[in-house]
Amino acid sequence: MKASCSRTDARKVSFLPRDLHAIQSESRAEQQTQEWLSRYTVRAALESTVSEFVNGHGMRQCRYRSQDKAHVQHILTAIAVNLERIDVHLPPTPARRPRNPTALQGFLDWQHIPRPRSWRAATHPAR
Repeated sequence: MKASCSRTDARKVSFLPRDLHAIQSESRAEQQTQEWLSRYTVRAALESTVSEFVNGHGMRQCRYRSQDKAHVQHILTAIAVNLERIDVHLPPTPARRPRNPTALQGFLDWQHIPRPRSWRAATHPAR
């Protein structure tokens, strides 16, 4: 019978003291009001921006030691983030028209010789 029992410890259920429970209930009720939600919207936006700086651009640690250089890094990173955000709202650029084939490419096409995928790619394996 003991082999079929779970090996984890028993679950412990605890209750907050009455005064702390009342404070917690009031706080949760306040979080449902429109005023609190409108204030929290600002905080959520700021936290997402800070998260983008830290996780997306490595701003948890600065590259430079002096305060002036660190400030320049922060300003340039902020400009980069703003440009990324502006780019999302711009209309997409149309696809570029492919360039005309060179004389060599035209000759290969005329002779029905297949072109390699990339002209710069090595055609022979490295030895």
